[in-house]
Amino acid sequence: MTQATQNNVNGINVDQIMQTVQALKDQPALGAFQFRAENQWIDGTHNRSTIQSFYGAGQEDDTRTQPYVMDCGEPTVLAGQEEGANPVEYLLNALAGCMTTTMVAHSATRGLEVRSVQSKLEGDIDVRGFLGVAPDVEKGYQTIRVTFKVDSDADEQLLKKLAQMSPVYNTITRPTKIEIGFEKA
Repeated sequence: MTQATQNNVNGINVDQIMQTVQALKDQPALGAFQFRAENQWIDGTHNRSTIQSFYGAGQEDDTRTQPYVMDCGEPTVLAGQEEGANPVEYLLNALAGCMTTTMVAHSATRGLEVRSVQSKLEGDIDVRGFLGVAPDVEKGYQTIRVTFKVDSDADEQLLKKLAQMSPVYNTITRPTKIEIGFEKA
């Protein structure tokens, strides 16, 4: 019995991703995904999110048998009790993860080997805006710096371009419509 060889680059099954790309070209409606998170306040600044189901490729996904659970908290200086990373730290995590995955995956589809990636993210935020002390101060990050350390033969400008294809990067860097609704508890 012969085993088929997979075209793996950077741990990415390139043949599989290229089949997905072709399927999306043939059937654009398959590109509509909906990711979901549910959150419940626990106490004080502590709340917990669970993530499990999503819709993608034309159907509900049922491959996740257990939810991912993430606790959010605040540092003690912001009235928290260190129950978990705070939401703006989770945002940095989401940005780091998405930019890394995007850069590595798109490098793989171009046949470019990436041997290692490390990143450091720093976000500058003035909490006076969030706390209502200075209403004229922005309530979110003013600047986020991402520094990558990448071992690859790929050109730095190409790696930067690939990282900027990240959905999280694009969500943060352009206005995104957020609809807020309420239901009676």
